[in-house]
Amino acid sequence: MFVVLLRFSDNKARAAELMAAHNAWIQQGIDDGVLLLVGSLKPAAGGALLAHGVSRADLDARVGLDPFVAAGVVRAEILEIAPNRADARLGFLLD
Repeated sequence: MFVVLLRFSDNKARAAELMAAHNAWIQQGIDDGVLLLVGSLKPAAGGALLAHGVSRADLDARVGLDPFVAAGVVRAEILEIAPNRADARLGFLLD
Protein backbone atom coordinates (compact mmCIF):
# COMPACT_ATOMS: atom_id res chain seq x y z
CA MET A 1 0.00 0.00 0.00
CA PHE A 2 1.21 3.50 -0.77
CA VAL A 3 0.46 7.06 0.22
CA VAL A 4 1.26 9.53 -2.53
CA LEU A 5 1.72 13.15 -1.50
CA LEU A 6 1.39 15.68 -4.30
CA ARG A 7 2.71 18.96 -2.90
CA PHE A 8 2.31 22.15 -4.90
CA SER A 9 5.50 23.59 -6.35
CA ASP A 10 6.35 27.09 -7.52
CA ASN A 11 4.52 26.21 -10.76
CA LYS A 12 1.15 26.03 -8.92
CA ALA A 13 -0.30 28.76 -11.16
CA ARG A 14 -0.68 26.21 -13.98
CA ALA A 15 -3.03 24.03 -11.89
CA ALA A 16 -6.23 25.57 -13.30
CA GLU A 17 -5.29 24.90 -16.93
CA LEU A 18 -4.38 21.27 -16.17
CA MET A 19 -7.18 20.48 -13.69
CA ALA A 20 -9.44 18.64 -16.16
CA ALA A 21 -6.57 16.40 -17.30
CA HIS A 22 -5.46 15.83 -13.69
CA ASN A 23 -9.01 14.87 -12.69
CA ALA A 24 -9.21 12.47 -15.66
CA TRP A 25 -5.93 10.88 -14.50
CA ILE A 26 -7.37 10.47 -10.99
CA GLN A 27 -10.58 8.93 -12.33
CA GLN A 28 -8.57 6.47 -14.43
CA GLY A 29 -6.67 5.40 -11.30
CA ILE A 30 -9.96 4.87 -9.45
CA ASP A 31 -11.47 2.99 -12.40
CA ASP A 32 -8.37 0.78 -12.56
CA GLY A 33 -8.77 -0.06 -8.86
CA VAL A 34 -5.37 1.39 -7.97
CA LEU A 35 -6.45 4.61 -6.26
CA LEU A 36 -8.66 3.98 -3.23
CA LEU A 37 -8.84 7.47 -1.78
CA VAL A 38 -8.06 10.93 -3.10
CA GLY A 39 -8.15 14.18 -1.15
CA SER A 40 -6.68 17.61 -0.66
CA LEU A 41 -3.82 18.54 1.62
CA LYS A 42 -4.94 21.46 3.76
CA PRO A 43 -4.58 24.35 3.59
CA ALA A 44 -4.28 24.39 -0.22
CA ALA A 45 -0.98 22.48 -0.10
CA GLY A 46 -1.70 19.87 -2.79
CA GLY A 47 -3.22 16.41 -2.66
CA ALA A 48 -2.87 12.93 -1.23
CA LEU A 49 -3.71 9.54 -2.70
CA LEU A 50 -4.01 6.08 -1.23
CA ALA A 51 -2.89 3.41 -3.71
CA HIS A 52 -3.18 -0.36 -3.35
CA GLY A 53 -2.66 -3.45 -5.46
CA VAL A 54 0.14 -2.02 -7.56
CA SER A 55 3.92 -2.44 -7.57
CA ARG A 56 6.18 0.48 -6.72
CA ALA A 57 7.53 0.55 -10.26
CA ASP A 58 4.05 0.63 -11.77
CA LEU A 59 2.95 3.32 -9.33
CA ASP A 60 6.04 5.41 -10.12
CA ALA A 61 5.15 5.19 -13.82
CA ARG A 62 1.49 6.01 -13.17
CA VAL A 63 2.33 9.03 -11.00
CA GLY A 64 4.71 10.26 -13.69
CA LEU A 65 1.76 10.39 -16.09
CA ASP A 66 -0.23 12.74 -13.85
CA PRO A 67 -0.42 16.01 -15.80
CA PHE A 68 0.30 17.94 -12.60
CA VAL A 69 3.49 15.95 -12.04
CA ALA A 70 4.56 16.07 -15.69
CA ALA A 71 4.14 19.86 -15.78
CA GLY A 72 5.83 20.43 -12.44
CA VAL A 73 2.68 21.77 -10.76
CA VAL A 74 3.28 19.32 -7.91
CA ARG A 75 6.18 17.32 -6.54
CA ALA A 76 5.30 13.71 -5.82
CA GLU A 77 6.46 11.83 -2.76
CA ILE A 78 5.55 8.15 -2.55
CA LEU A 79 5.51 6.48 0.86
CA GLU A 80 5.23 2.70 1.04
CA ILE A 81 3.35 1.23 3.99
CA ALA A 82 3.49 -2.44 4.97
CA PRO A 83 0.21 -2.76 6.90
CA ASN A 84 0.10 -5.37 9.62
CA ARG A 85 -3.10 -4.46 11.49
CA ALA A 86 -6.35 -2.91 10.35
CA ASP A 87 -9.95 -2.43 11.34
CA ALA A 88 -12.06 -5.25 9.87
CA ARG A 89 -13.50 -2.80 7.32
CA LEU A 90 -10.01 -2.32 5.91
CA GLY A 91 -8.91 -5.93 6.14
CA PHE A 92 -8.44 -6.14 2.39
CA LEU A 93 -5.40 -3.88 2.79
CA LEU A 94 -3.60 -6.65 4.65
CA ASP A 95 -3.51 -8.94 1.60
